Amino acid sequence: MEIFPSQGKAFAADDVVPALPLYGSAPPLEVRLEDFELFAIDRLRVLKGISDGLSRGKKPDEMEDLVVNLWKANMRHPQASEVLNKDIISHFVLRLVYCRTEELRKWFLSMETTLFRYRFRRETSEVQRALMAEFDIPYKAVSIAEYESVKEKLSQVARSMGQSLSSADAIFYKVPFEEVPELVASRRVFIQKGYAYVAMNQIVSLVVTQFRSNISRALVLTNRKWTSTIGEQEKDRLMPIVEALSVSYLGPDYSQPTEFEEISLKDIDQVAKSSFPLCMRHLFDKLREDHHLKHGGRMQLGLFLKGVGLNLDDALSFWKAEFSRKVGAERFDKEYAYGIRHNYGKEGKRTDYTPYSCQKIISSTPGVGDHHGCPYRHFSEENLRAALGKMGVGNRALEDVIDKVRNRHYQLACTLTFEAVHGSSCDAGINHPNQYFSDSQKILNSKVKQLS
Repeated sequence: MEIFPSQGKAFAADDVVPALPLYGSAPPLEVRLEDFELFAIDRLRVLKGISDGLSRGKKPDEMEDLVVNLWKANMRHPQASEVLNKDIISHFVLRLVYCRTEELRKWFLSMETTLFRYRFRRETSEVQRALMAEFDIPYKAVSIAEYESVKEKLSQVARSMGQSLSSADAIFYKVPFEEVPELVASRRVFIQKGYAYVAMNQIVSLVVTQFRSNISRALVLTNRKWTSTIGEQEKDRLMPIVEALSVSYLGPDYSQPTEFEEISLKDIDQVAKSSFPLCMRHLFDKLREDHHLKHGGRMQLGLFLKGVGLNLDDALSFWKAEFSRKVGAERFDKEYAYGIRHNYGKEGKRTDYTPYSCQKIISSTPGVGDHHGCPYRHFSEENLRAALGKMGVGNRALEDVIDKVRNRHYQLACTLTFEAVHGSSCDAGINHPNQYFSDSQKILNSKVKQLS
């Protein structure tokens, strides 16, 4: 079954395939449904790591190291001959996952382009030239004679940037200067007769632009094919995987507390103040204030409390104490107690439900009167500033958090909040409310031990 639209040139079986594929068209490979998902998850770890690195403002050299390490950690395959297949399969699976909305397409396009940029930079000049040929980029390397005629000018440009020409075999391309405005503006190229002499290590910007354009078109075509030509049976088979991957969380599920003793009801208010992330602290405060939460809020807070160690008996006591003040004890027992027992796997299918991840919380859409969801996404700036101030986030850190929110980096905003509140870095980033709690407790317990 081919579920991806062909676009661009596909490699023939006897072609010498570059180590870095261009993903022009889906290859006719048979993929087990298990690998379909596992390969995509591994690539998603890479893309989400890149997203975190970019949002943290890492420098180009740092990003290159990050990409290399992420790729080595996640995209290796037990059989060396299958590495390329895993690369190609995982890209096309995620292309299907992320083609379905403008927001998803934008994120995937940005991350894949960044991944391609740094992988291209790591390739040999021979592979880079082969990739340029595959893109049909209409620029040829200058001849040795022409290079020698402008070598001194090229050397001057290199010295102005604190560099030097590598050797006599340096490769330069003549490109219309208007196609490399960023290089011209920063005076990183020599210009003569309307052409910029672009070094091989600078040509990446042209290649990446072409790559981005191709993938952008392919995403639109994939979405069109998915919505109009894929059979309902195939959709039914793949849709659960596609839906799950687009909001997937790749860390621990926190279904059970693993590092700390169960929290007790007598400690819950103090722990909420010291170690709950903003999303859960807001729900907790609203529950104390209104003595009620709608279903979405009960699920989000209830599963979080389960994950931080509130046992079933204490959970029933906790919720009953609050709800009884508004709906009465009898109504609570009839209408709400079942849902709490259900979350703990004691009713219905007896599924041991897991706490919500940041990705799931961010993607939720609370309605009027709801208090669940991600405050960094759903709060007005005024309300967010007030809530962060209540948590003890100082002015300078507060502005950094607001800046990340404006750029839709909600998890990084939560990470910066964590760092400001605890005076400690969180290099891994916050990806789950229960991770926030766990890391907070580690830091606070460590400080108590140091004082004792």
